Amino acid sequence: MSHNNKDSLQNTLKVSLLLCVACSVVVSSAAVLLKQRQTENDAIYRARNVLTAAGLYDPSKHDNAYVMETFKNITVKIVDLATGEYLSDDEMAKLGFTADSFDKRQVIKDADLSVAIPGDEDLAKIKRMAKYGRVYVFEKDGKVDRVVLPVHGAGLWNLMYAYLAVEGDGNTILGLSFYEHGETPGLGGEVDNPKWKGQWPGKEIYNSDGEVGISVLKAGQADLADSYEVDGLSGSTLTTVGVNNLVRFWVGKSAYEPYLERLRAGEV
Repeated sequence: MSHNNKDSLQNTLKVSLLLCVACSVVVSSAAVLLKQRQTENDAIYRARNVLTAAGLYDPSKHDNAYVMETFKNITVKIVDLATGEYLSDDEMAKLGFTADSFDKRQVIKDADLSVAIPGDEDLAKIKRMAKYGRVYVFEKDGKVDRVVLPVHGAGLWNLMYAYLAVEGDGNTILGLSFYEHGETPGLGGEVDNPKWKGQWPGKEIYNSDGEVGISVLKAGQADLADSYEVDGLSGSTLTTVGVNNLVRFWVGKSAYEPYLERLRAGEV
């Protein structure tokens, strides 16, 4: 009398195949669900950091619903860095992105949408930059009240990413908030220290000659009463230099200066 051998090679292969298919379905389903959750978390994290830099975030109301509801007051726009003008929806469509989908880390990889920075101009040590920049605009009474500019540049160990908030006058700083960096805790990592960040509000970007005046000096050398000087981080000379360079680069002619000029002139 014949019977099936459960331990036969054929049955073993069948079980293995079914197990692989089942695992693939589980992994694929989890990836889809986790991707959606990750996208939502990234949006909340970005919104919280933008609001924090802009001085619009109440830390006592830290639930996600509050963050996203408050962020609705922010308008996301894309700026042509060469002209300082906003791109229209049609212009963005031709370039292959929207204000919400724009990702400068991906855009930098596209030779048509980015440019190499000459060594003598690459103050932030980033080598390439997008031709366009995302800005976050908060309006009040029909006028631009403040804008938040994403900035980045080399620190001691790797690139540091931050948001620089500027008042509607296009010159007065509201805050600088780092959201990604690999600086040493207790040293360069003090860029996250509220006391150090508290120096930035009220500082001015451009001097009376229209030149970039804001500077981060070596720890202990800044005149805190000076409109353009920020005291550096104690024991972290290279991080201090990196912060100084990235801020000065992104408010300079190669980056957001044309946009901030238009803002100061009331043209945006």
